[in-house]
Amino acid sequence: MVRKLTTNGVNILPSALSLSKDLTRASSSEITLRITQVLMNFDYLSAFSRNIGWITREEQQILRSKRVAIAGLGGVGGSHLLTLTRLGVGGFSIADMDAFELANFNRQAGADLNAIGLSKVDVMRAKALEINPTLELRTFSEGVTAANLTSFLDGVDLYIDGLDFFALDIRAGVFAHCAERGIPAITAAPLGMGVALLNFLPGRMTFEEYFRFENQPENEKIVRFLMGLSPAMLQTSYLVDPDAVNLALHRGPSTAMGCELCAGVAATEALKILLRRGKVLSAPWGIHFDAYRNKLVRTWRPGGNRNPLQRMGLRVARKKFMAKVSQCWPAQTEPQGSVVERILDLARWAPSGDNTQPWRFEIISDNELVVHGFDTRDHCVYDLNGRASQIAIGALLENLVIAASSHGLAVNWSLRPDCDETTPTIDVRFSPDPDIKPSSLAAYIPIRATQRRAMKRRPLHPREKMRLVESLGKDYTVLWLDTPEDRLRTARLMFRNGKVRLTMPEAYEVHKNVIEWNSQYSEDRIPDQAVGLNPLALRLMRWAMKSWSTVNFFNTYFAGTVLPRLELDLIPGIFCAGHFALIANKPPTSITDYLSAGRALQRFWLTATQLGLRLQPEMTPLIFSGYVRESIKFTCVEAVEKKARRLANELAALLGEECVERAVFMGRIGEGKPPKARSIRKALSELLVTEGLNSRSIA
Repeated sequence: MVRKLTTNGVNILPSALSLSKDLTRASSSEITLRITQVLMNFDYLSAFSRNIGWITREEQQILRSKRVAIAGLGGVGGSHLLTLTRLGVGGFSIADMDAFELANFNRQAGADLNAIGLSKVDVMRAKALEINPTLELRTFSEGVTAANLTSFLDGVDLYIDGLDFFALDIRAGVFAHCAERGIPAITAAPLGMGVALLNFLPGRMTFEEYFRFENQPENEKIVRFLMGLSPAMLQTSYLVDPDAVNLALHRGPSTAMGCELCAGVAATEALKILLRRGKVLSAPWGIHFDAYRNKLVRTWRPGGNRNPLQRMGLRVARKKFMAKVSQCWPAQTEPQGSVVERILDLARWAPSGDNTQPWRFEIISDNELVVHGFDTRDHCVYDLNGRASQIAIGALLENLVIAASSHGLAVNWSLRPDCDETTPTIDVRFSPDPDIKPSSLAAYIPIRATQRRAMKRRPLHPREKMRLVESLGKDYTVLWLDTPEDRLRTARLMFRNGKVRLTMPEAYEVHKNVIEWNSQYSEDRIPDQAVGLNPLALRLMRWAMKSWSTVNFFNTYFAGTVLPRLELDLIPGIFCAGHFALIANKPPTSITDYLSAGRALQRFWLTATQLGLRLQPEMTPLIFSGYVRESIKFTCVEAVEKKARRLANELAALLGEECVERAVFMGRIGEGKPPKARSIRKALSELLVTEGLNSRSIA
């Protein structure tokens, strides 16, 4: 069905896109007749009459006579074309060698389901003709190249840059040709939710004089282009996932808001340049507007990237850039493979004590797998009878259920009755279920993280508490410790438990092995930057942890536990919304009970993440209390055991004796920023095993 445009209430104009499809099936006489019909019924002045007032009728006709060149029709280039077409510009030279794909949908004007796989030039040409069928368009489907650059710029009154951020060499070439031929050139970059604008006008500072690309390696050009575009760097303060930016891999996030702002700002500059009215700033002046921060900055960098202030910024940017080259969070790679592999790729982000990831996966078929679990009780004092590992495996099972829901699959699992308690083995089967709805928690699985630093003291809203309690299901409840008095009592308890933790050699062996130094992310341990200590305390801690004798000496004669307990236990314990304990309806006794507890915990934690809340486990009071209650010797230091017995009594007084026996998890919660450093996970390929391989041998 051919769509119609309407003028004065009468349908007169077939859609240019529909027309372009129909013309492939029409005879030459039909083509001539239909094009003539379109042109006869289209009235340029009526179509763009609402521009009049901001521009005059005479100026509208001037715009109709102008030609604008746009290289790149992706995020910004496509919006430039459509915006300037609606402004009434009469001619364009457009270039792009790419086709539309799914990853373009979040920002590119021409990207939709009908455009996938089609040439960007052809699609955008059709869209522009739907607005103004009288446009004079020259298309360059091979993109702009050194070979066609002269013809691309022939008869052009203005050039607007729409090239990919990383197409630096050809960008420099286009701007150089514009400078040689006296063509004004605009670059408007979408940065975050804002726009950074630079104009290069004839006879003024050139692109090369400003950016200084000549004879520079690619990495240096990238840094110089970024800093030259946005000396103010307004966008960096609200980047919530820094790993989405990887300049070395030519990858970065984008928003439709940034692209549309670019189109509006660039079109306004184009109007002033083409009509020769209004003040136009040219490099080294620039403008950076950020809608998210409600900030507008006018930048001025005399000498461009040679400016002393700019050179200081470049040094900082180079350092950050090189850090990104050497360290990239692999979580951002798109999941590949079968449905089961994609489910596992998401499920592997379950939490586990010290990031041990006590599981390996054996894929049996397209709908069946085996989870080979193991615990760390033989070398980790915090894994009392393997319960912490069992809770972690339960969280993994819940992730499997949530991830499978996105594929319309139900999950059935069963614990093998003949497996050893230290190596729980679980058979998992997936089956289609039309009643399964995708869980909204799936998106939060890789986002969920531990925040060990202070949070806001804003109390949780009753609605937030209700959501969290409901997430647990009928077999668990929450004991809230969120009054000012409870927060202080719990913080003091954690502070005193910290001394037990830091003065026993058994815990020292664990701490020595689980911290990855000089790291923001760690695939199989805890990065030191995520521990929660300040840089000075971290350096001191690293020095002391060379041996137990050094730690013991420092603790005995220099109160070595006070600073870390203040930073890790007392201060965060006070600065939060509150503490909580997850309480089972009956005391857990079996592996199945702890697997169930892990599933409930994961739903609770993911719901908290969905609500914008942060969480930190506080398990040591429960663990040491468990050792005391079950009369299990856990340290060779008698003074530590004695202190643990006193603290077990304090915990019973805080939670109640019955609740202590039924408690499966403790933590603190509150509103706060996401952690800048965190544990990530091993790649799925490292977690897969083949039939007959001993899972404990590879743990």
